[in-house]
Amino acid sequence: KSVPLYGETHNLFLNLSDFFLQNNSTILDLGCSTGTFLTKLYRRHKDNNKNIKFIGIDSVDEMIKTCKKRNKKSKRLSFLKKDIDKINLKKCCIISSFYTIQFISPKKRQQIINKIYSSLNWGGAFFFVEKVRGSDARFQDILNQVYIEYKLSQGYSANEIISKGRSLKGILEPFSTKGNLDLLRRAGFKDINSIFKYACFEGFLAIK
Repeated sequence: KSVPLYGETHNLFLNLSDFFLQNNSTILDLGCSTGTFLTKLYRRHKDNNKNIKFIGIDSVDEMIKTCKKRNKKSKRLSFLKKDIDKINLKKCCIISSFYTIQFISPKKRQQIINKIYSSLNWGGAFFFVEKVRGSDARFQDILNQVYIEYKLSQGYSANEIISKGRSLKGILEPFSTKGNLDLLRRAGFKDINSIFKYACFEGFLAIK
């Protein structure tokens, strides 16, 4: 509940997924958490005849256990406990990352985006959603205040907000819109569009 329009963002990218399905390929969700988005993708596309595999990756053991427990009988849907910097998959038609890359060390971030690009088939898509910094100090201050007001409206107390901010020091390192676009372009993406924006949250569609 701390992420604005979380469900709506999932629905937007679910609709976009229809454009990028390819025969005998893989849909990969990085930082899959409890598997919510990947499970929605699987249910949407499981009955097509394109022989697509659905794989979720997360580094947290409890998340993967939850995913597997919820999807015991699902064919072609699997979840792996793996660090994101260890991925090296090919033949992906879609790779998704929701609020995950922002937690990767900045010095490793370009390498991860490079791997994502190389793992996609030609014509495949990267669904990339992140918290973003403002373009300068004034905008960053405005976005911070707007986000604090949002969390208060969701029922979080001031102490909870402060405690959460402290816990994320040195862990959450969002880039600006330009910083994220630069990552994508250096990896090789040329067709990129920002398709979702709410204050300090933004979603990108990048096509190989």
